[in-house]
Amino acid sequence: MTMQTLARPLLRAAAPLALAAALLAAPWAAQAQNKAPAAQLVPAASEIVFTTTPMGVPVEGRFGKFSATVALDPKKPEGGSVALSIDTGSARFGTPELDGEVGKPVWLAVAKFPQATFQSTRISAAGAGRFQVAGKLTIKGTSQDVVVPVQVTQSGATSTATGTLKIKRLGFKVGDGEWADTSMLADDVQIRFKLALTGLPPL
Repeated sequence: MTMQTLARPLLRAAAPLALAAALLAAPWAAQAQNKAPAAQLVPAASEIVFTTTPMGVPVEGRFGKFSATVALDPKKPEGGSVALSIDTGSARFGTPELDGEVGKPVWLAVAKFPQATFQSTRISAAGAGRFQVAGKLTIKGTSQDVVVPVQVTQSGATSTATGTLKIKRLGFKVGDGEWADTSMLADDVQIRFKLALTGLPPL
């Protein structure tokens, strides 16, 4: 019996396996080709600001430390993703009295919940440079589905993503107990952000 005769049944058996491997590999290859490019956050040119309203008077604070992982091709936003992590202990109003209160258990409970996070679940186009970013926002261990409208502008190598989101603080147990009285402190909290990014493809 020749080597060719021995090889024929082995080749016949291997052919279906090779076809199956190719079919399994195809989706992964397509996924790799469609993977959105990663951008880099420029922290010094970025900000996350929040506004609360005690007794009808808006008071603005900001988070001094946060990170973002953004992968987005503006021409194919559905393949993109956004992850944001905020150091809750970096929240500042700019006055010693308020800054000393914000990390306490009744408010952001920094010792137990040092991070607030956002993780996108879907990104869709909403016009020229505009996107709807759906995802889960987690504050004090409570997660809620939110949709964030985002505007992206570009200047040279820098892309700037801006947007505003309004949340209900009591839904995240921020300022509960005696502070649950919304006549003293409004339930609405406005979050405004500006993320400066490099490495984002052209709009």
